[in-house]
Amino acid sequence: MSKTITPNQILGEIGETAARLRFLNIGFQFDGRSRLEAGIDGIAEVMDDGRPLARMIAVQVKAAESGTYSSEDDQGFTYLLRSKDLEYWRGSNLPVIIVLYRKSDESFYWQEVPSGFTEGERRLRFSKDGDVLNRDAVDRLAALTVSKTGFGYYVPPLGGGEEALVNILPVKLPSEIFVTSTPHTGKKAVAMLLEGDEPARFDWVIQGGSFWSFHDPRTSVCRNIIDVDQVEAVETNYLAFHENPDEQNNFAFLLKNTLKHQVWEDLGWHKENRLFYFRALQPNQSRTYSYESSKKKTSADVVNVITSKKEEGRVDFVRHHAFVPRFELLDDQWFLVITPTYFFTTNGFTPHSYPQALLSGKKRMDNSASLRGQVIMWHRFLTQSDGAIDDLFGQEAGSEPCLRFGESPQVALETRVPEDVWGSPKKKAEESDDQQRLAV
Repeated sequence: MSKTITPNQILGEIGETAARLRFLNIGFQFDGRSRLEAGIDGIAEVMDDGRPLARMIAVQVKAAESGTYSSEDDQGFTYLLRSKDLEYWRGSNLPVIIVLYRKSDESFYWQEVPSGFTEGERRLRFSKDGDVLNRDAVDRLAALTVSKTGFGYYVPPLGGGEEALVNILPVKLPSEIFVTSTPHTGKKAVAMLLEGDEPARFDWVIQGGSFWSFHDPRTSVCRNIIDVDQVEAVETNYLAFHENPDEQNNFAFLLKNTLKHQVWEDLGWHKENRLFYFRALQPNQSRTYSYESSKKKTSADVVNVITSKKEEGRVDFVRHHAFVPRFELLDDQWFLVITPTYFFTTNGFTPHSYPQALLSGKKRMDNSASLRGQVIMWHRFLTQSDGAIDDLFGQEAGSEPCLRFGESPQVALETRVPEDVWGSPKKKAEESDDQQRLAV
């Protein structure tokens, strides 16, 4: 029997060839992969007026001869991703996009495959206006290659876009740190404090028999876990800028524990997700935080109760404003890196069983304005007590030493960052909540 090539094989080749031509027409390079590919058909390289920028995008092309996509109408359609493809793409070190090509009408649509996707949410929604693969998509495609993690990402402001806010806050350290020896491990010390009669506190670190804290342990319950006669106050700079990476990590851990103690009345700490979140004051009750924004006094619903539209009075979930903290030493300055996110509970106190689906649905609705607003809000929250301190670098009389934070750095951008680079246009909160319900 002679060899044959199936219609599907031919259609696949046509789709990849058509996609390559489309990328070339919008000014990108496109290199196809070998027949051994397992879910990525080619690599698109961003070019600026014919100049390659070495910024790559992994592309998977799905071709169809004709027909309609799932739930297709004049506005858009949906497409169900294969589980095996998702599993494969999740390990990619490049941004991954899927391109849908339909031969009958020569249509091209594209979408990024979000890295946070889970097995339970494999369905992508395509817009026939916003997700066409043409020259209008160049900025969005190029933006996929710009990292939004690391020491800080740019959050473009509204308006002219000439200045960008960076999500890092400089830390103003207390002038001294208390060091002493201890016969206990950190785990043993925690157990002892929890079993004691006095309120426990954990704004300290123990490493190799050495105890560090910004507060004097002789004046608190911590005197029970240390060698009291060995306590010594030393200049903070001596330990804060140590050249040993292990000592730097130890100091960063102390900063995190100190911050946890400093904000515990308002913020909870979720150990598994390693994030701070606004506490609910009562079960199934929203909470508002008022603060001064960049131009005027404003407020945010930092705990938001989402109720069912089908069953009156039933709470679907509670969404809390949150952030993932990371302390980084850059040159001779410690910074707090703030990554805004959300935390979900069933009633304000019990963690939700399916938080990833809710988180993905909410983050797809965020744009640059909301990210910028969250960074500003967290800065205002962390500096809310500064007005009570007269000395800029001192402490309020009678108060404990605490971490203080400076303004977020701003950088000048040569060109304005288009809003659609940062995601879909912001929809009404009602639509956002509907999408989150569907994601569950």
